[in-house]
Amino acid sequence: MEKGRVEGGLPTHGAAVLPSVTVDSYNVEIEDDDGFIGDKANQRAFRRMLEEAREVARKDGSDPLGVTVGAEIRLPLGDEKSESVGKKKLESFLAKGDPEAAAVVQTAIENFANQMAAVIKRLLRQKAWRGTECIVFGGGFRAGRVGELSIARTEILLKAAGIDVDIALLHNHPDEAGLIGAAHLLPAWMVSGHDAIVAVDVGGTNIRTGIVERGKKPDLSEASVRDMELWRHGDEESLKRDDAVDELCKMLQDLIKTAEKKKLRLAPVIGIGCPGIIRDDGGIERGAQNLPGNWESSRFNLPKEIQSTIPKIGEHETMVVMHNDAVVQGLSELPHMSKYEHWAVLTIGTGLGNARFTMRDKETSSRA
Repeated sequence: MEKGRVEGGLPTHGAAVLPSVTVDSYNVEIEDDDGFIGDKANQRAFRRMLEEAREVARKDGSDPLGVTVGAEIRLPLGDEKSESVGKKKLESFLAKGDPEAAAVVQTAIENFANQMAAVIKRLLRQKAWRGTECIVFGGGFRAGRVGELSIARTEILLKAAGIDVDIALLHNHPDEAGLIGAAHLLPAWMVSGHDAIVAVDVGGTNIRTGIVERGKKPDLSEASVRDMELWRHGDEESLKRDDAVDELCKMLQDLIKTAEKKKLRLAPVIGIGCPGIIRDDGGIERGAQNLPGNWESSRFNLPKEIQSTIPKIGEHETMVVMHNDAVVQGLSELPHMSKYEHWAVLTIGTGLGNARFTMRDKETSSRA
């Protein structure tokens, strides 16, 4: 994690020094007596808390989530597992559901916010996180109203505890942020003269690919995603790693063909966000346990696999650069972080991703 450097030269995998920021840390894993603290504040943890609150309410023989709201909205039957209740259904409970059903969801939100506040307190005690001025929340959980309420409640709990840190939400939708951030892995000269790059966001449930258009502003504040493709590999039973990589490469090849048809000038670079600690050779040291098969094998290298399948983009040799997925998602916020020197990102998804950054222009000026 501490190796690698990108300034005016070629990017390296998992680089600690990027064009605009220094990555102070990422994928921090803190344990207590009950295991990794990040496991207490991810989507699975929220669903567990929802089920616990629901179980308490069931003690009188009824299920508060087994109700009908309005004439058109049919909410889950009483025996439906809490983990399968969709975001929109939970939002319906809060907006116009039975008061007891809404209270169950609110209880889960409160319990989750308390766990998240505890996780943040532990992170802020880490040396690499000291002095953090702002924490940006991303990940799939942030994309729904329930997630936003949980994060807002977390902010109030932190303020009540006297912790002075700003809380913000990703400006871009998390699905797009995980792709847009890949453009910030590259020095400006690599994308100069091109319209877009191809990016990949590898997650524990989904793999997304998309074309990231630069926009007109050099800070990439107008960058946007088009022709995004989604594959839910988590729905595939007994999926092998090599089959997943083959499907990913097909998605990338389709996007490159799409760009050619639309006459978009693609930079010969593929940027990837992937779970885990990324070595400078493109291997994954640890943290990829939610992906299909063994992605941490010393004999497996995703960037090399992609380069062998897609050796060229246009007339130029393909370069693949990979970093941790929380780092990449956080980088999408760079145009909005100018007032901070030290800031961080937490991505709430299948796991809890984390990364902490220092702005390089301010880092340099403070040393002068």
